Amino acid sequence: MAGPLDGVRVLDLSAVVVGPICTHALCEQGAEVIKVEAPPTGDLLRTLAGKGRSAGMNGKFLNFNRGKKSIAIDLKKPAGMAALKRLAATVDVFVTNIRPDAQARLGVDAVALRALAPRLIHCSITGFGSGGPYAGRAAYDTVIQGASGVAGTFAASTGEPRYVPFLVADHTVGLIAAQLIGFALYRREKTGVGEAIEVPMFENMAAYIMQEHLGAASFRPPLGPPGDHRVLSPDGKPLPTKDGFVCISANTDAQAHAFFDAIGRPELKADPRFAKVAQRVQHTKEYFHIRATSLGGRTTAEWLDIFDRMDVPASPYNTLASLPDDPHLRAVGMVREEDHPTEGATIAIGAPNRFSGGNAPPRPPAPRLGADGAAVLAEAGLTTQDIDALRHDGVLIEGTP
Repeated sequence: MAGPLDGVRVLDLSAVVVGPICTHALCEQGAEVIKVEAPPTGDLLRTLAGKGRSAGMNGKFLNFNRGKKSIAIDLKKPAGMAALKRLAATVDVFVTNIRPDAQARLGVDAVALRALAPRLIHCSITGFGSGGPYAGRAAYDTVIQGASGVAGTFAASTGEPRYVPFLVADHTVGLIAAQLIGFALYRREKTGVGEAIEVPMFENMAAYIMQEHLGAASFRPPLGPPGDHRVLSPDGKPLPTKDGFVCISANTDAQAHAFFDAIGRPELKADPRFAKVAQRVQHTKEYFHIRATSLGGRTTAEWLDIFDRMDVPASPYNTLASLPDDPHLRAVGMVREEDHPTEGATIAIGAPNRFSGGNAPPRPPAPRLGADGAAVLAEAGLTTQDIDALRHDGVLIEGTP
């Protein structure tokens, strides 16, 4: 079966995380993604993300770039840029996270490329949106976490600003960019006209934080300080059991009352601090303390069985090491073993979402640098002689398929 984006071609001039996450999402839904990399080392993530069996093929790169084709071409040379523009004229979507001024210098900005292909969806993922004083600044995930208030939520919770220990801004904004590309493709179906999309990381993450935490400060004058104290509570964390941890969330009255019954404290159902949602919100600290100190007498498995029978939302606690072996992830096909043609046995991460009309088949493993260059250029109409000339001049670098 084909995915919903079957037949959509994407030219991916992005690197590291936010852009590759966007194009990975498109690829998962059946799009053909052509990843343009700069020789001699390609995407920075090939060397930035740690150990692999061979150079440029670490686990993070494999996970973010499976299913894509790689062409390694020197865009600093006129022949390389001419080849890129030939490619751009054959695709539906162009994605880049190069800064806007660099896009303009290279001639890959929306104005230049849409002049060649008016139906093109041009998606530019930036650190900060145009029109503001931060426009054009360089940005990585931690820069955005700090500027947008993500790190500030930790300060509000524990007194110390910290970064979320995964690239939450890159992943979130990459998926938002993929979503917006889907919207633009839908509008193109109705109008026949392409689109230029600007996706700023700072504004998107700031919107998330304000939607979550502006709260009483949404009003003028403010009704109170910003911050949802339940979400910010330092006691909002996995709860210790006799042999590990369990994760619960008991928000409704029925769930909270069932939890009190489960821990052998039925009298708390009538306690004026905990009987109703509004009262528990006012007494979050006490409520969370009861939760955190009540599960030490039983094992995690025992509590999960009790909570399941009593309809209290709960789950196992996974570590980074245990997550790939989670039985649910294995059962639904999210995690499986796979043989990479050059890297050997690897863990493959499947698509988490499903369409009743059919999903794309599992995508092939991530490519070696430049593995598909000649084939991609031939599909764009370059002759064998054209491709040989690019090889000879050092414009096209080809790797092991």
